[in-house]
Amino acid sequence: MKKVYICLGLMVVCVIASVFLRKAANNAELDYEKVKVRVVSSEKHEKRIRVNGSTSTITEYDIVVSYLGKEYDLKNAHDTYSWREGSEKEAYFSNGKMYANEEGVRNGTLAGKAYLVAIGGAFVMFIVSMVLLAKTGDKKKEGGGPLQKVG
Repeated sequence: MKKVYICLGLMVVCVIASVFLRKAANNAELDYEKVKVRVVSSEKHEKRIRVNGSTSTITEYDIVVSYLGKEYDLKNAHDTYSWREGSEKEAYFSNGKMYANEEGVRNGTLAGKAYLVAIGGAFVMFIVSMVLLAKTGDKKKEGGGPLQKVG
């Protein structure tokens, strides 16, 4: 049971850290340039994953844009219909990477990455806590309660 409390404590620390890191990410000075790009290719891929008997679909967008004769993988795109092949769009160029929106630039900062790690850590600690709690419950069931005198 001690492990469960430790994991839950770590989860709370991660949640609190994520609140402060999100605020830091929102207040971070962003260094980007709005540029006109041409969409070279735009594809949508769906992956089906199966976890514990449940199936989920993950959608990924692979979009390549051209800027000043060089091609870039577009990061943080949420659809392909806004990024049709051959169209010209406005994108955000930051630190040698191309983003679909300012949110992507923000998540690319150190504070933004730390925020995502903290959120992921909180989620992982929650799952680990629940697994440990379930195992603790199973052990109690196997024990059958207090010993009883027979005879």
